[in-house]
Parts: sequence; structure tokens; C-alpha cells
Amino acid sequence: MYQAEAEERFFFREHPGAVPLYEAFAGMLFERFPETSMRVQKSQITFSNRHVYACVSFLRVRRKAELQEPYLVVTLGLSYPLGSGRVAVKTEPYPGRWTTHLVVGSPSELDDELFEWVRQAYDFSEFK
Repeated sequence: MYQAEAEERFFFREHPGAVPLYEAFAGMLFERFPETSMRVQKSQITFSNRHVYACVSFLRVRRKAELQEPYLVVTLGLSYPLGSGRVAVKTEPYPGRWTTHLVVGSPSELDDELFEWVRQAYDFSEFK
């Protein structure tokens, strides 16, 4: 089981209830993509291979009333606009690159569907 380091835990100081959800996500991610690099920044935790392919943050992608604690925003860089009801926001910052934000509120949402999208983001980042 993945355990967050002190720097990661500090990132969650305003959302301590989200730590177990993050640890579950990060554990599943590192299990599938062990060569991933992780960097804790002020506003997000990034996961990279050659380039950043996924981030965890508390970006406001929905109204506060629509977000219940605990939650995480998982952001993926994809080559296409993801068509799913799970997507909170998607933008095309430049042609052929879609930034997709998904709100994850429970461990049950860390499912095969989500990690298939993470794999696609991983592959897109690795070969772009």
C-alpha cells in the first residue's frame, strides 16, 4: 500500500480527508506505471514520464456546493476530447492536446475506466 511522504502530506494540509483517496490513486498509478516521476508543486502533484501526463489537485472545476469532501481533481493530457459524463471540464490548450479534469470522490471511482484513460495519457505523453 502506498504511503504519502511528508511533502505530499503537506500538499493536503487544507484537505486532510483526501489523503487516503490520494494514496489509493498514487498506489494504483505507480503499480501500473512504476517508471513514473512525481513532483509536488504548490497547486498540484504532477506525474510524468517524458512529459507530464497526469496531475492531482483541488482545482475548482465545479461549484463548491457540487464538491463533497473528500475529493481530488485528476487532470489528464489526452490527444482527443474525452466524451464521458465523468468529465468535469475539458479544454484544448493547443491543437491535438486536450486537458481533461475529472473529479474523484471515492475509491470506487478509481476504476479500470479511469486507469484506461490514465494509460492513454501516459502513452500520449511518452510518444509526443
